[in-house]
Amino acid sequence: MDENSVERPLLLSRRGADGVKKTKTPLFVTWVKRALKFVIWVVFIAWAAFIFLLPAQFVNQGFQKWIQLTSGTVFGITGSIFMVLSGPVLVIAFLSIVYLIISGEEELHERKASTKPRFRLWTFPVLVDGPFGVVSATELIGIVLFVVYVIWAVYAYTTQILSELSQFQLTLKQKSCLILEFLGLRFGSIGLYCLAFLFLPVARGSVLLRLIDIPFEHATRYHVWLGHLTMMLFTLHGLFYIIAWTIEGDLLQEILEWKDIGVANLAGVISLLAGLLMWVTSLHPVRKHKFELFFYTHQLFVIFVVFLALHVGDFIFSMAAGGIFLFILDRFLRFCQSRRTVDIISAKCLPCGTVELILSKPRNLRYNALSFVFLQVRGLSWLQWHPFSVSSSPLDGKYHLSILIKVLGEWTEKLRGNILNSSEAELHLQPQKKITASVEGPYGHELPYHLMYENLILVAGGIGISPFLAILSDILHRIRDRKPCLPRNLLIVWAVKRSNEIPLLFDINMESICPFFSDKLNLDIRIYVTRESQPPLEEGNVHEAIMNSSHSPVSVSDRCSMSVLVGTGNNIWSGLYVISSTLGFVILIYLLDIFYINPFGISSWWYKGLLFIICMLASVFIFGGLVIGLWHLWERRIAAREACEDDKMTVEKIQHNETVAHKDSCQQYLANSTSTYYGSRPEFDEIFGDISEKWGSVDVGVIVCGPPTLQSSVAKEIRSQNIRRQRHHPIFHFNSHSFDL
Repeated sequence: MDENSVERPLLLSRRGADGVKKTKTPLFVTWVKRALKFVIWVVFIAWAAFIFLLPAQFVNQGFQKWIQLTSGTVFGITGSIFMVLSGPVLVIAFLSIVYLIISGEEELHERKASTKPRFRLWTFPVLVDGPFGVVSATELIGIVLFVVYVIWAVYAYTTQILSELSQFQLTLKQKSCLILEFLGLRFGSIGLYCLAFLFLPVARGSVLLRLIDIPFEHATRYHVWLGHLTMMLFTLHGLFYIIAWTIEGDLLQEILEWKDIGVANLAGVISLLAGLLMWVTSLHPVRKHKFELFFYTHQLFVIFVVFLALHVGDFIFSMAAGGIFLFILDRFLRFCQSRRTVDIISAKCLPCGTVELILSKPRNLRYNALSFVFLQVRGLSWLQWHPFSVSSSPLDGKYHLSILIKVLGEWTEKLRGNILNSSEAELHLQPQKKITASVEGPYGHELPYHLMYENLILVAGGIGISPFLAILSDILHRIRDRKPCLPRNLLIVWAVKRSNEIPLLFDINMESICPFFSDKLNLDIRIYVTRESQPPLEEGNVHEAIMNSSHSPVSVSDRCSMSVLVGTGNNIWSGLYVISSTLGFVILIYLLDIFYINPFGISSWWYKGLLFIICMLASVFIFGGLVIGLWHLWERRIAAREACEDDKMTVEKIQHNETVAHKDSCQQYLANSTSTYYGSRPEFDEIFGDISEKWGSVDVGVIVCGPPTLQSSVAKEIRSQNIRRQRHHPIFHFNSHSFDL
């Protein structure tokens, strides 16, 4: 057993792969990062506190004075409101860019194994079976704060209107209409403040998500929650006005009204109808059974946003413009990346009804073992994009990335059929049709958090084993190369329906990656076959897979690879893109005010709102597009140089059927460390109870990838274990890796 045995975590070793002591991060860099984090927190807390306290009369009066003092500037009222309510989120984005550039990959190297286990709010499941799914303590705090804000704002505004109306002699009808219209107005303003946060979680490659290390598949939950809250507020906003107009007898006239000075009601009705259609089709029953209906109607967000700007004008729309602008930045970057056609190097159909695709990628593409990509195959559909977890480690190869796809629906059936047809054409020496795809991503955690636990439990359901194959391969590669990697105890719990799925787990030739890995990693695999009561007659062949495959062995320089524009791409280029687009937006607004709005006396609210939207889009297309063009040229030059260098060497092999030394010993070890249970499901109370006694007082990272019922079962058991924990037992940390739109 060598010096990096299971008794000593690799991350605690002070020497690198070459035996040289690691150099610590310079003190100056550490202090700059801490200062940036401090400033980011100060800006965010001040911004959130201002929005929270804005319904208070003294804060509102101060805000009005600020608007009066600054309304005489070039940017006018719009600039004043934008600076206070949307500017902070852009400032945080700029600071995040600087922080990410300085950090690089240093944070992973700086992580140390904790000597004592401790609870973490963001990995402690509090709510499990409620309407929100599995909710951590941190997420529950966020939900409570939003609910408290809405209740407080409604109370403050209601008190305000009642006190003002008490000073006038009005009839009951007049009072009722005024109260309804005032509360309708305030529900709309509260909805705008929620809208300021709504688009932040769905900016897939956003620097804000990367800063706080929340991957897109987790952030979509927050978008769903905020979407329900925002649409509820906007619906009450419209409903209160409709009731008031009905009482006054002017309903049809008010709905069709489109004022130049003031709010354009018809534009608001169109925006609200688009929002309601998105809201209804995004409810879970519709989303689950009619996903395409949900997906296509959700594209109405363009109508929703544009007509919202026409409805309220530029200065009111600027309250929520910061988050929308960051989403536009991300959406345009995704569009540019997805225009590239990517070669599928190899495609395999496994007997268990799973397809493996190996995609071509450039050497400088950054991702980690918990990343995922969005895939579009234009031969199947020009509109459908599907998310899939990456099943390969970034250390598996420089120029390829693999994904596993379970054949379940119409799209995956067509994909499997294309691969089989391509294989048959190859067998009959017919012209083989090349399979290509468009790719967005990779997305995911900024840092591979699976490497930061000494003790890991991976719980998978069915095809949920895919990301865990990448994790296992990544750990083995890092152990071999002596890279930062904490895990030394690894338990894999996998529930499958049929035993023909088991070969997926053994597709990784562990001994070829890291010879004698059993000396460095304690691996325990427990497989539960739920729909078979006993092993198949051909049990000896259960770990062997016969595949239909189609592959195109082309040289590195001839492949069309994925683009590095999105995901965890180059921090400097992505930073230049965000900064140049933002500065371009400010410049365009300035030029518009100087040469058009002010000289010609443009005062129409809806028209200025439209111009505001046009400036947002133009700044991204023109200023941001210029940076993307330069970024693309740089990417092509780097890729061409790397391809020329590697084409002179032996082209890397991407097949997994090589014979390796120590194969017999590896198979024997896997047979001893693997337990297969037929006709039963995992009993998590027994599993976690056994681990508690076996591993002792340590931090245990639990990652779950599977259906919501599996996540709930694991989260419930973790909560139970942590609540009744003894001093000598571990603390379990819940992490979900399931993408559920």
